[in-house]
Amino acid sequence: MVDENEKLLPIANVGRIMKQILPPSAKISKQAKETMQECSSEFISFVTGEASDKCHKENRKTVNGDDICWALSSLGFDNYAEGMGRYLHKYREFERERANQNKANSGFATGEERDEQIAHSPTAFELRVLEKGGSSSLTKPS
Repeated sequence: MVDENEKLLPIANVGRIMKQILPPSAKISKQAKETMQECSSEFISFVTGEASDKCHKENRKTVNGDDICWALSSLGFDNYAEGMGRYLHKYREFERERANQNKANSGFATGEERDEQIAHSPTAFELRVLEKGGSSSLTKPS
Protein backbone atom coordinates (compact mmCIF):
# COMPACT_ATOMS: atom_id res chain seq x y z
CA MET A 1 0.00 0.00 0.00
CA VAL A 2 1.23 3.50 -0.86
CA ASP A 3 1.90 5.84 2.04
CA GLU A 4 -0.33 8.94 1.83
CA ASN A 5 2.71 11.25 1.99
CA GLU A 6 4.21 9.55 -1.08
CA LYS A 7 1.26 10.85 -3.14
CA LEU A 8 2.01 14.46 -2.17
CA LEU A 9 4.49 16.91 -3.61
CA PRO A 10 7.43 17.56 -1.28
CA ILE A 11 6.41 20.26 1.19
CA ALA A 12 9.75 22.08 0.82
CA ASN A 13 9.13 22.48 -2.91
CA VAL A 14 5.59 23.73 -2.31
CA GLY A 15 6.87 26.26 0.23
CA ARG A 16 9.59 27.41 -2.17
CA ILE A 17 7.04 28.00 -4.94
CA MET A 18 4.76 29.89 -2.56
CA LYS A 19 7.64 32.10 -1.37
CA GLN A 20 8.53 33.08 -4.96
CA ILE A 21 5.26 34.94 -5.40
CA LEU A 22 5.19 36.63 -1.99
CA PRO A 23 7.13 39.66 -0.77
CA PRO A 24 10.48 38.73 0.84
CA SER A 25 9.26 39.64 4.32
CA ALA A 26 6.12 37.45 4.12
CA LYS A 27 5.82 34.37 6.29
CA ILE A 28 3.93 31.18 5.41
CA SER A 29 2.40 29.01 8.09
CA LYS A 30 2.90 25.27 8.16
CA GLN A 31 -0.86 24.84 7.75
CA ALA A 32 -0.87 27.00 4.62
CA LYS A 33 1.97 24.94 3.11
CA GLU A 34 0.24 21.68 3.95
CA THR A 35 -3.05 22.91 2.48
CA MET A 36 -1.34 23.96 -0.76
CA GLN A 37 0.57 20.66 -0.81
CA GLU A 38 -2.66 18.67 -0.64
CA CYS A 39 -4.53 20.88 -3.12
CA SER A 40 -1.77 20.99 -5.72
CA SER A 41 -1.17 17.26 -5.46
CA GLU A 42 -4.89 16.59 -5.86
CA PHE A 43 -5.07 18.95 -8.87
CA ILE A 44 -2.18 17.14 -10.57
CA SER A 45 -3.84 13.78 -9.91
CA PHE A 46 -7.18 15.06 -11.22
CA VAL A 47 -5.74 16.39 -14.49
CA THR A 48 -3.44 13.40 -14.99
CA GLY A 49 -6.33 10.99 -14.38
CA GLU A 50 -8.38 12.70 -17.07
CA ALA A 51 -5.46 12.56 -19.51
CA SER A 52 -4.86 8.91 -18.63
CA ASP A 53 -8.50 8.04 -19.32
CA LYS A 54 -8.17 9.61 -22.76
CA CYS A 55 -5.02 7.58 -23.46
CA HIS A 56 -6.69 4.39 -22.28
CA LYS A 57 -9.64 4.97 -24.64
CA GLU A 58 -7.15 5.51 -27.47
CA ASN A 59 -5.20 2.34 -26.51
CA ARG A 60 -2.07 4.31 -25.63
CA LYS A 61 0.11 3.75 -22.60
CA THR A 62 1.99 7.05 -22.50
CA VAL A 63 0.48 10.35 -21.36
CA ASN A 64 2.12 13.25 -23.19
CA GLY A 65 1.99 17.03 -22.93
CA ASP A 66 -0.79 17.31 -25.49
CA ASP A 67 -2.91 14.95 -23.38
CA ILE A 68 -2.37 17.16 -20.33
CA CYS A 69 -3.39 20.26 -22.33
CA TRP A 70 -6.48 18.41 -23.58
CA ALA A 71 -7.38 17.35 -20.03
CA LEU A 72 -6.98 20.88 -18.69
CA SER A 73 -9.28 22.18 -21.40
CA SER A 74 -11.86 19.41 -21.03
CA LEU A 75 -11.99 20.04 -17.28
CA GLY A 76 -12.71 23.73 -17.83
CA PHE A 77 -9.21 25.09 -17.23
CA ASP A 78 -8.95 26.64 -20.69
CA ASN A 79 -6.69 29.49 -19.58
CA TYR A 80 -4.19 27.02 -18.15
CA ALA A 81 -4.48 24.78 -21.22
CA GLU A 82 -3.62 27.70 -23.50
CA GLY A 83 -0.62 28.71 -21.41
CA MET A 84 0.55 25.11 -21.11
CA GLY A 85 0.16 24.69 -24.86
CA ARG A 86 2.39 27.70 -25.48
CA TYR A 87 4.95 26.39 -22.99
CA LEU A 88 4.87 22.94 -24.58
CA HIS A 89 5.43 24.44 -28.03
CA LYS A 90 8.42 26.48 -26.80
CA TYR A 91 9.80 23.49 -24.92
CA ARG A 92 9.62 21.25 -28.00
CA GLU A 93 11.17 23.99 -30.11
CA PHE A 94 14.03 24.31 -27.64
CA GLU A 95 14.55 20.54 -27.55
CA ARG A 96 14.75 20.41 -31.36
CA GLU A 97 17.28 23.25 -31.39
CA ARG A 98 19.31 21.59 -28.65
CA ALA A 99 19.32 18.26 -30.52
CA ASN A 100 20.47 20.02 -33.70
CA GLN A 101 23.12 21.93 -31.77
CA ASN A 102 24.36 18.73 -30.13
CA LYS A 103 24.65 17.09 -33.54
CA ALA A 104 26.59 20.10 -34.85
CA ASN A 105 28.88 20.16 -31.81
CA SER A 106 29.35 16.39 -31.93
CA GLY A 107 29.54 16.37 -28.16
CA PHE A 108 32.49 18.79 -28.00
CA ALA A 109 30.70 21.56 -26.09
CA THR A 110 32.89 23.27 -23.53
CA GLY A 111 31.87 23.33 -19.90
CA GLU A 112 30.88 26.96 -20.30
CA GLU A 113 28.70 26.16 -23.34
CA ARG A 114 26.97 23.34 -21.43
CA ASP A 115 26.35 25.69 -18.50
CA GLU A 116 24.85 28.22 -20.92
CA GLN A 117 22.60 25.56 -22.46
CA ILE A 118 21.40 24.46 -19.03
CA ALA A 119 20.80 28.04 -17.88
CA HIS A 120 18.54 28.68 -20.88
CA SER A 121 16.69 25.38 -20.63
CA PRO A 122 12.92 25.87 -20.59
CA THR A 123 12.69 23.21 -17.92
CA ALA A 124 13.98 25.95 -15.61
CA PHE A 125 11.10 28.17 -16.60
CA GLU A 126 7.90 28.57 -14.67
CA LEU A 127 4.46 28.94 -16.13
CA ARG A 128 2.66 31.78 -14.38
CA VAL A 129 -0.79 33.19 -14.88
CA LEU A 130 -0.11 36.90 -14.78
CA GLU A 131 -3.41 38.54 -15.34
CA LYS A 132 -6.88 37.94 -14.06
CA GLY A 133 -7.91 37.32 -17.67
CA GLY A 134 -5.68 34.27 -17.71
CA SER A 135 -3.02 35.32 -20.18
CA SER A 136 0.13 33.40 -19.42
CA SER A 137 3.79 34.02 -19.84
CA LEU A 138 7.00 32.11 -19.49
CA THR A 139 9.30 33.70 -16.97
CA LYS A 140 12.65 32.67 -15.61
CA PRO A 141 12.78 32.19 -11.86
CA SER A 142 14.70 34.91 -10.06
